[in-house]
Amino acid sequence: MNNLENCAMNDTGRLSASLTLLQSIDNSDQLENVLLQICRLFSLKHMTFLVVRAGAAPTQYPYYCTTYPKPWTEAYVAGNFFDTDPVIEILGWSRLPVDWSSLDSGRARQFFEDARLSDVGSHGMTIPLRGPQGERCLFSVSSDHSCADWSILKSNSTRELSIISHLLHEKVLSELDLPTRRSWRALSPRERQCLEHIASGLIPKQIAAKLSISESSVRLYLRSARRKLDAKTSHQAVARASFCEMIKI
Repeated sequence: MNNLENCAMNDTGRLSASLTLLQSIDNSDQLENVLLQICRLFSLKHMTFLVVRAGAAPTQYPYYCTTYPKPWTEAYVAGNFFDTDPVIEILGWSRLPVDWSSLDSGRARQFFEDARLSDVGSHGMTIPLRGPQGERCLFSVSSDHSCADWSILKSNSTRELSIISHLLHEKVLSELDLPTRRSWRALSPRERQCLEHIASGLIPKQIAAKLSISESSVRLYLRSARRKLDAKTSHQAVARASFCEMIKI
């Protein structure tokens, strides 16, 4: 068993630790250091959160926070790579995490090779995010692991990274004083329990056994929680409930 498998099996508290770090942020200047700490928790090389569009807000965009090397970031901004980065195009066609290796046009391959040579990482994944006010954001992670280890890392961490991406979305836009938080209805005890178990990695069948209720009841509670929190997915509901301190993870 390699180190990544050991880490994934033993470090069950990394999601909780990551969410605690994000909740501790008082201003956007602290975000880069928090991302660096989360990278270490997940054995990742870099993380980036990019606000491509923030609804009708007048603030100048794109806004970003990244752990990428400064020379790459400076070249990216100076060259206005926002218009040519193949990762940004993901917003137009996917709502699911996308491995960079699937972006295999000649232009994309050259872009990622330039990024690799600039120490961004050999592998990467991007999670697209859409908010209720028209926000469009991207959360990207990268790695220098071997192909086999990168595959293991993705398999073991995509669920947790998806939850982290949604909390980042809430936290970043909140720190930028953008109107993302609504007066969401309170969750019932069962709804809170179901979301907390989703965050821990359980599926509805396992949650049902743990709570001694039917699987259909679990799915009903999850649907109700998503509706109350205006969330499209259970992962988004978990992040939003955590952001509002409705649940403990």
